Amino acid sequence: MATLHTLRAPAAAATLLSLTLLAGCSLGGSDGDDADGASSTTTDGWAGGTAVATSTPVAEEAPEGLERFYSQELEWTSCESLFECTTLEVPIDYAEPDGATIEIAVLRSAAKGESRGALLVNPGGPGASGVDYAMSAGAVFSKDVRAAYDIVGFDPRGVGRSAPIDCLSDDDLSTFLGHDLTPDDPAETAAEEEILKGFGKGCVTNAPELAPHLSTIEAARDMDVLRAALGEETMTYVGASYGTYLGTVYANLFPDKVGRFVLDGAVDPTLQGAEGAKGQAEGFERATRAYVEDCVAQGSCPLGDDLDSGLARISGLLEELDADPLPVQGDEVTELTEGWASYGIAVAMYDESSWPVLTQALEAAFDGNGTVLMFLANAYASRHSDGTYGSNMMEAFQAIGCLVPESERAEQPTPQERLAEITEVAPTWGRFLGGASPCDYWPVTASEELDDFSAEGAAPILVIGTTRDPATPYEWAESLAEVLDSGVLLTYDGDGHTAYGRSNDCIDSTVDAYLVDGTVPEDGRRC
Repeated sequence: MATLHTLRAPAAAATLLSLTLLAGCSLGGSDGDDADGASSTTTDGWAGGTAVATSTPVAEEAPEGLERFYSQELEWTSCESLFECTTLEVPIDYAEPDGATIEIAVLRSAAKGESRGALLVNPGGPGASGVDYAMSAGAVFSKDVRAAYDIVGFDPRGVGRSAPIDCLSDDDLSTFLGHDLTPDDPAETAAEEEILKGFGKGCVTNAPELAPHLSTIEAARDMDVLRAALGEETMTYVGASYGTYLGTVYANLFPDKVGRFVLDGAVDPTLQGAEGAKGQAEGFERATRAYVEDCVAQGSCPLGDDLDSGLARISGLLEELDADPLPVQGDEVTELTEGWASYGIAVAMYDESSWPVLTQALEAAFDGNGTVLMFLANAYASRHSDGTYGSNMMEAFQAIGCLVPESERAEQPTPQERLAEITEVAPTWGRFLGGASPCDYWPVTASEELDDFSAEGAAPILVIGTTRDPATPYEWAESLAEVLDSGVLLTYDGDGHTAYGRSNDCIDSTVDAYLVDGTVPEDGRRC
């Protein structure tokens, strides 16, 4: 699955955005995993703390050459006040297991009752932190699930605390995120090409050994090493957004190790590059239409009195920003560009509870002030107003998403062809999701690829789709449930990105019954 301008898709986006708005763009730690919000951490003291216990790996026949990785014992220490942390050693290149290795950061939120084992979680991205996600368990998972399982999160290779990829300086990353998305002449086109090429070049220059080995297949192999080291014969897993793709790849590599799998906000693994960008552009277009319709229905909408006027007003604002950026106050970035504004609008599409904030931001922008919209863009990018970033998420997103096999890259249309096709179906978002991207110039390719995603022999896999999901369109969930031999489709009829933990009791109770009791819902159930 190649990535172009496709937007990262973090789970619990509404929670993260609301906390950011309350905390002035600073995600602080919570009072624990029973808190209603997310928490974050740094690498300071990660390896420290008081020894807690040692996990005994499950006794099984490991893949040839990987025995020492599969048999490693995890030494847990107390960390972040209420949690337990450890590291997992994995090879950089699975084809050369005797070569260099990296450490994968792992955090466990212990079960509140008698633990029946580990529930591995991944929030998406690619590039979002599974460690932070596990610390947010109280905001995402029900009390019944937290009573039954140790919630275990890990930062995939290249992400967060796991050999984080660092491609650009903070200033250069801000330049990339705010750059001109719609070059109008040869000089602007050349400037954009230099910025896009510089991204991949920076990744490879700073991490020449790791950069070619950040693929989803390799991350899935890391997951199986972790499963064995945790002492689990099969894996129980909840993956959101890109985490569904990671789970799908795992299920195809290790179908006999699939336990209770939940894939929420599903990615269609059969789509490549431009197909994925087109589908996501349509998803954001659909979500934006829903937002405008809601704004108009509320009355006194600054976008106008009807859907067409509202969509035109948003597109017109982006076009105006291309020529004349708006001033921003209290930020190291002093101008709101078309690029930054697109991120600011996009983040509010992840949850309808953010729509009123977007309306305020747009109203201020129409009055000549880009500060609030820039604030939203910062929330999307985990960026602080002083120009620093809270994580390497935006770099890992490209480094992982752009790493595809050479065969897939060769089949892609030109950026110009892609832009024309996507803009036709998504006039508001085509300019943002259809144009040139770092993936068009990525300097390394993945060494492995999958051509079958059926996961034949796997236990039932629960696939969840939201009908007006912007980042992972509902059609992708339908496709994934069909592609998987054991796929079971669960539908949330609503807005926003992902469903479990943020939609309604019907979704939550269905997922809980599956995870806790093993009750597989009827295929096609709607909530």
